[in-house]
Amino acid sequence: MKKNLFFYLFAVLCTMPLFTSCSDDDDAPVVIPVDEEIAGNYKGTLKVTVDGTNPISVAQRVSVAEAGDNAIDLSIADFSFMGIEIGDINLNDCALTPNGERYEFAGVTSVSNTLLTADVNATGYCTNGALHLDLNIDATLGGVKQVVEVVYEGTRLKGTESSEANILSFTFDTSVEANAGVISQPVIDEANATITFKVEEGSSVTALVPTIEVSAGATVTPASGEAVSFASGSATFTVVAEDGTSKNYTVSCNQGSLIVYDFEAWATPEGAMYPDVVNPVGWATCNDAVALIKNLGSLGGITYTGEYPVRETSDAHSGSKAAILESVDTQGGKIFGQVIPKVTAGSMFLGNFNAIAAMADPMATTEFGMIYDKKPVKVSGYFKYTPGTEFYNAAGELQADQKDACAISAVLYEVEKEDETLNGSTIYTSDKIVAQAMFTTGETVAEYTPFELNLEYVKDYDASKMYKFAVIFSASADGAAYNAAVGSTLYIDDVTIENEAVAE
Repeated sequence: MKKNLFFYLFAVLCTMPLFTSCSDDDDAPVVIPVDEEIAGNYKGTLKVTVDGTNPISVAQRVSVAEAGDNAIDLSIADFSFMGIEIGDINLNDCALTPNGERYEFAGVTSVSNTLLTADVNATGYCTNGALHLDLNIDATLGGVKQVVEVVYEGTRLKGTESSEANILSFTFDTSVEANAGVISQPVIDEANATITFKVEEGSSVTALVPTIEVSAGATVTPASGEAVSFASGSATFTVVAEDGTSKNYTVSCNQGSLIVYDFEAWATPEGAMYPDVVNPVGWATCNDAVALIKNLGSLGGITYTGEYPVRETSDAHSGSKAAILESVDTQGGKIFGQVIPKVTAGSMFLGNFNAIAAMADPMATTEFGMIYDKKPVKVSGYFKYTPGTEFYNAAGELQADQKDACAISAVLYEVEKEDETLNGSTIYTSDKIVAQAMFTTGETVAEYTPFELNLEYVKDYDASKMYKFAVIFSASADGAAYNAAVGSTLYIDDVTIENEAVAE
């Protein structure tokens, strides 16, 4: 009996150190090396999807900071989608949970501004210097809800990366056929982030191929060696530094005394939200607005499946293509609380179409004009026109006795800075107007007929000042005010802008 008791006590004593050791390990707190392995700036790409649309990729820096024991603060600065500025997204005090080699976290926050409110739910993880983040954003915009999904993949910066985002050289190899028309190499103005060059009069600028050198570790878009169109007079190049800092350069092309648009080249505009939008190269159109109606109209009970208002046509004055502008029945209604017209007038112009601006001011969608360093004196070309038979006013009411008319106009106006613009409310009334001309007709013109706009100057032209120039075509003259006839059709081809020589 004593022997059995001895062996029992011996077994208990032998097992005690094992149980004590496991207990100590389980009670020890897990310390995550946040500052050493996780905190810092990350350089990567956001992929943004809105209501299931094709994702848009955006270069983005994300900052992660230590927020106490085993927790982080995460910040995305200046977040936006579809041109809508949301602002900073800050996720604070997100607890980290080890899972294998990953540290997982979750967080919630909300943001708001004058246009929208948004609830943000985030999950993600850090592992081996990489950050993965999933954001589900429930946004309410103009009373309409949208689901925004964001996926971010980034790499932790060491802190030694360069922040320089400069274009060091920008040249054209004139031995390359596409660049044969370049007559003076580009000049870089670093202080104003602008680059200018000249091409021979009448030479093609729709596919020039620049050679670009940027700061060490930086990248540039469009890339060096990629064909770029300068048909609108300029193009934007974005440089992203090694540490994610970005800088935009405006590269402008100066041509001779005549600028000709033959409408042979059509393409999806750079940065377009919808890839099926195709515009004549160098021109903005109302197609961007109709794309929103096509894709988001169901949110307001609108179903439009017709063609885009501005399209290429083989019915040309010369060459193989021309532009056709048609006023189309977009049914009327509201999206995001903003009015959609019964008839959207077919329109095309030099400038930029900002469809998102309609949420604040429908007239602001048309940002008329491009930077212009010449003195325009005449705009000419060829047109055909057929007015529609059913004319509707802005309230969507049929006006049986009203007849539509087309409008062709040109406006030169002075600006203080490049992002200043006149829109549908101000293009014909602003005190900044220097010269203008307009032609309208409500008659049917069955065959291509020449038109000519001779600009009338109301102020002296000063070559030392900055100007923007807009040429505007509309199948419905009062379409900007939502008064137009369904089916009004305007054909445009072979447009020439004649400029007066100005001493430099």
